Amino acid sequence: MSLRSVLGTAAGAALLLLAAAPAATASVAPYETVTVDPTGTIAPDGTVTLSGTYRCLGNSGAAFVSSSVVQGDSPVRHGIGGTRAVCDGTEHAWENSGKPSSDPLTPGAAQVEATVMELSSGGGLPLPRFHATHRQDVTLTES
Repeated sequence: MSLRSVLGTAAGAALLLLAAAPAATASVAPYETVTVDPTGTIAPDGTVTLSGTYRCLGNSGAAFVSSSVVQGDSPVRHGIGGTRAVCDGTEHAWENSGKPSSDPLTPGAAQVEATVMELSSGGGLPLPRFHATHRQDVTLTES
């Protein structure tokens, strides 16, 4: 299984768990953050690139920055890649790219959600631990 597949799966799991358990984000430490840059890009082939910064501390398992985007009133939220995170307490840049599988995105207003999440293997089965999450209105531009 490729790293891209693993990151995509982790990003999808994080988004599902965020939607199903919003209380999980309540325990996020105030010094753990994730930001989203106010603009993202859409390449001619439809690939979307999003970016920002993150800071996390104290991971015991693999950690990732996942991102998703939605436009307008669409019920479809597109997962846009995943980046391995280093949780050493310092600020790092992240950038995720991905091509939506359906309903191509267009230049203009959108909403991005970014999440820093780790997969902790405390009981054998990897369970998510959320470090930070943030929603941001952005503008998608042609690259």
